[in-house]
Amino acid sequence: MTSRSAGPEPPQAEPPRTEPPLTPGARRILDTAAELFYERGITATGVDTVAEAAQITKRTLYNRFGSKDALVTAYLRERDERWRALVTEAVEERAPGLPRLLAPFDVLTSWTASNSRGCAFVNALAELPDPAHPAHRVAAEEKKWLRALFVRLLGESGLKGRERGELADQLVCLHEGALVLHSLRPGPAALRPARAGARTLLRAKGIGAG
Repeated sequence: MTSRSAGPEPPQAEPPRTEPPLTPGARRILDTAAELFYERGITATGVDTVAEAAQITKRTLYNRFGSKDALVTAYLRERDERWRALVTEAVEERAPGLPRLLAPFDVLTSWTASNSRGCAFVNALAELPDPAHPAHRVAAEEKKWLRALFVRLLGESGLKGRERGELADQLVCLHEGALVLHSLRPGPAALRPARAGARTLLRAKGIGAG
């Protein structure tokens, strides 16, 4: 286990905001929109398309969510909550050190089984580049959260200061790269190189090398 001199703590990502339960009608709209936004793209999917697929009127959609921007934000926020819960559960089930640091890579197998178009948050950041857009903020916070998680787990494993932040950045790059490769070659095999690379990096720092 490696130890380094302490440095300033990196900024922490904001926790996801918990929304009140949806009515059955709003749930149907959101589920329909989520599938369309992910499969077809956010900008390519208008409220007319969502309303028709959900078998409701546009007026009902606006009554439930207020605007397309709010609907997109709700789609990403709910997805973010599911992703964080999946990763957190996997981390907490494992022993500290290498097993916990590899948990975000291991859960990609189950996560990507029904998500073959890459990362919804990266897709949203590309389609909604304005940092002031509420959906952009949700997507950006998801990426900050993952990095903050790696930083925390690396700290638990003995790394400190700049080295910890740099290694967290490398792990995030591998994690995001795995999703890109999976979108080109769907299947578990596309995820293995990133996990192997992460394991090599971590063992080189003395994590899990004992």
